Amino acid sequence: MLYLEKSTLFVGSGLSAIILNLFGEWDMLITFLLIAVTLDYVTGLIASGIEGKLSSKFGVKGIGRKVLIFSLVTVAHLIDTILTNQHFIRNATIIFYLCNEMISIIENVGRAGVPVPEFLRKAVEVLKKKSK
Repeated sequence: MLYLEKSTLFVGSGLSAIILNLFGEWDMLITFLLIAVTLDYVTGLIASGIEGKLSSKFGVKGIGRKVLIFSLVTVAHLIDTILTNQHFIRNATIIFYLCNEMISIIENVGRAGVPVPEFLRKAVEVLKKKSK
């Protein structure tokens, strides 16, 4: 039992160190991005299933894109560390991808046939214009 506890602490400490080195810290922005990425993937699967377009090829492609998003967050953190040791570039990167993921979630819900409130549709259009 003691061995299991020490092993768990060791693994947990190692994972924490990796996360801190990759992302700077685990804060609310990273949590929100993780939630948004997960919701986007799940709603995309549901919408594709409803449309009859569900494919493992697209599923793997979607997971790959999500991994790349977190890779860019890591790169942004490294740039911040080199330049200022602040989280400005990392946070801006996270906010950019949060907006994109939220747009995609709303579009997926619409593709699934769920009515999307007009104010959310307008917000999506505004976000799309600002991201360009």
